[in-house]
Amino acid sequence: MNLKRYDRQIILPDFGLSAQEKLAESSVLVVGAGGLGCPVLQILVSSGIGAIGIVDFDIVEMNNLHRQFLYDEQDVGTPKVIAAVEQLNKMNADTEIAAFQEKITTVNVLSIIHNFDVVVDCTDNFTTRYLLNDACSLLKKPLVYASIFRHEGQISVFNVEKDNQVTSYRDLFPVPPDQNEVPDCNEAGVLPAHSAVIGAFQANEVIKLLIGSDEVLIHKLLTFNTRNYQSMIVNFTPCKEKSGPETIEQFKNFNYEEFCNIRKEKDIRSMADLQTFLNQDNSILIDVRETDELPRLNSLQALEIPLASLRQHLNTLESYENLCFICASGSRSRKALQLTKTYFPEKEIRHFPSGAKSISS
Repeated sequence: MNLKRYDRQIILPDFGLSAQEKLAESSVLVVGAGGLGCPVLQILVSSGIGAIGIVDFDIVEMNNLHRQFLYDEQDVGTPKVIAAVEQLNKMNADTEIAAFQEKITTVNVLSIIHNFDVVVDCTDNFTTRYLLNDACSLLKKPLVYASIFRHEGQISVFNVEKDNQVTSYRDLFPVPPDQNEVPDCNEAGVLPAHSAVIGAFQANEVIKLLIGSDEVLIHKLLTFNTRNYQSMIVNFTPCKEKSGPETIEQFKNFNYEEFCNIRKEKDIRSMADLQTFLNQDNSILIDVRETDELPRLNSLQALEIPLASLRQHLNTLESYENLCFICASGSRSRKALQLTKTYFPEKEIRHFPSGAKSISS
């Protein structure tokens, strides 16, 4: 390691040689080599991380170049990981760089992230985001997350114990938004400075985490608006009701495409439609409220399974072809729909968002 190269960061009073040595001994996996991944990779390589892995299956396109500064016009049509490795090797020979030119799936993700100390989520879709979060949770790998939407960015650090608690992406967002609610940057647009700033924040969290800083965004979500420079830090805690897979076997069988693409046609909006649905053969209404919540649904002969214990009672639902979930106001019933659809993709599964009180009124 050429210490002269890192002199300007080593002389920082709260950094020093010991921090530089920690970076040199660390390995980081960056998933996504796009608008966030490019600044993250450039900063981490320049900082002297010992080993970096890059996961991406896309090729460089002309409309990437305004914000993905690792690439130039000569790279258009080239796989991003190939172009990125070539450029990063020129930046710092101290860093060992590995390329994974493949899409992250439940089949390959565990073996890919297994040998890295920290995983960085630079993806731009909810399917990969939830999949990566769950994989890191199962393997107890720290996950540094960031996302951008127009002029706003979010950054947080997951799967790191602090104050006897561990939080993950699912504690912030237990249920993915409707597919049409949050467009990606191809539809919403993004400025190059914005992705560079948020990517720099994300890389900074990786470095702080690796050197043992006590100012890491654990149990905290930073939002930053590059248009007006307003920022906010939101504290969050673990959810009582876990929605993700709890074992590697469950993870491998979890259908993330289905989980992240539950559309609004899964809602049953009226009592008449609910009755029509339940009149079908092999149909059942499942009440996922706690058993002491009122009003009870005796007239509808609902099966009572509180959401917190739903996973343990999935075998009870196997004999039914048509499932409809209900709770007090639609939140828990939608979570139940999301969960069961991943295990029973062939079944017709709906929920009644108006809730139990609308039936009794």
